[in-house]
Amino acid sequence: MRYVVGYTPSDRGADAVALASALARAQGAQLDLVYVVDRKTPYVALHPEGSGVSAAEQEMLTAEREGLSLIPKDVEAKFHVRHADSHAAGLIDAALDYEAGLIVVGAASAGLFKRYTIGSAANALLHASPVPVALAPRGYHRTEPITRLTLAVGQRTGAEAAIDVAVEAAERHGVPLRLVSLVELDAEGDSGENINAAHIHANTVLTAAAHRLLAAMRRANRDLDNAIRTSSPGTEPTVGVYPFRTGVFAGDGGRLKNEYVWILDAPGAEAAGLDEQVVAARTG
Repeated sequence: MRYVVGYTPSDRGADAVALASALARAQGAQLDLVYVVDRKTPYVALHPEGSGVSAAEQEMLTAEREGLSLIPKDVEAKFHVRHADSHAAGLIDAALDYEAGLIVVGAASAGLFKRYTIGSAANALLHASPVPVALAPRGYHRTEPITRLTLAVGQRTGAEAAIDVAVEAAERHGVPLRLVSLVELDAEGDSGENINAAHIHANTVLTAAAHRLLAAMRRANRDLDNAIRTSSPGTEPTVGVYPFRTGVFAGDGGRLKNEYVWILDAPGAEAAGLDEQVVAARTG
């Protein structure tokens, strides 16, 4: 597994390297730090002894030295210079050439509290990249392996694809996946009605997401799919949603492996606090 990191010698570049390092440590991935320059900028990878180095070339060599110095010792990384018409185009070309599973870039600094906003380069990537894009929050500096993934879900086109990627990433990293739906509470009108409408909207979106999540889980895990498809006639398996390490999983001390399906009778389901969310209809 390889991850492309959009690097520039700036705070934004350092944020991207930190997030990419955390992801790489959880997955054992190699990082490819990609420094994109304008096609018209000259670059010589190796210089004959005694030859001069232009200011542009010196800038690239400095970027390479500073970028690789940010990589933890236990993470494999390489530095590349790519000539392209735009930052986004250079990163996409690199991701395709290296068969990368992810592009990581830093966020712009003009958002609320300068924490998290999409800059022009990231915006271009999000609209054009054929591989997933990770946006590092401003000031991100942790390089420890990630412990949880959060997916913002909605009803727009692409939501199902986002869930597929999130399920695959959570399984690959061995971390819990959290679904979040954002709703507006400051609309004009009665506040009580607005809050009630927000709850209805959130429940609708998350229930739909739960169905898509189940479908993605079945596509990703044949054992789970077979267990549902071969369930007894007249029964419709249900999917229960629990907070991490609660309910029937309260005693779990590590990553769940093959215990994807639990068979509970009515008293057992009640004792476990089963919150039935989705009926897992059999197919095939």
